[in-house]
Amino acid sequence: MPAVTIRNLSDETHRALKARAAQHNRSTEAEIRAILEAAVQPEGRVRLGTALADMSRNIGLTNADVEALEQHRTSKPAEPLRFK
Repeated sequence: MPAVTIRNLSDETHRALKARAAQHNRSTEAEIRAILEAAVQPEGRVRLGTALADMSRNIGLTNADVEALEQHRTSKPAEPLRFK
């Protein structure tokens, strides 16, 4: 896993990070990781699973529908595409 070194961090900033970490009951390193992860994730990001679940609900797909599809599924592997 990559490591990052932050040089020339002011004492004031380091104290603030330690205090914030204590408020969240985690280490300073874990707090910095959480801050960085939150900073780089796009706002309003929708995960694929969430999007698929929402689409299923919108079209009225039920567990019974999924079970019916699974009953007709073949256990034979799909044939690979061939391009000529």
